[in-house]
Formats: sequence, structure tokens, C-alpha cells
Amino acid sequence: MKDDHYTVVLVYSTSHALRAEKVLAEVGIDCKLIPVPRQLSSDCGVCVRVRAADRKATHKALNEVGLEIEGMYDI
Repeated sequence: MKDDHYTVVLVYSTSHALRAEKVLAEVGIDCKLIPVPRQLSSDCGVCVRVRAADRKATHKALNEVGLEIEGMYDI
């Protein structure tokens, strides 16, 4: 993923992040689990990074399986 513009998807737990990664892979969206950027949260945790261009498709895919997200942020 060599894109300078990406979106991070914050979820409520590590298990949600792992599930999101699996769902996105199944629909062909390239993603990566990364630590939550400090400017978004001081909590320890994992979030999912996707290309900014995949933001809408990511939201749709996660919504379709009922996976709740804490937020999506463009970085």
C-alpha cells in the first residue's frame, strides 16, 4: 500500500479489527492493521488502514456485515 492518502477505520476492539480485515479482504479491498495514530486516540489499540479511494466501499462492506465502527478518518 504505497499511497500517501489513506483512511483509518477505528473499531471498538482488536477482534473487531481482525474481523474487519477479513471482511475487506473478502471483497477485495487492500487493507492493513496498524496501531491507532496518536492524534486520533491515546488509547492503545489497532485500527484498519485502507486507501482513501476505498473509503466508501469500506464503509459499505463493514456496514453490510453489521460491524460497528468508532469512526473513519482521512490521514
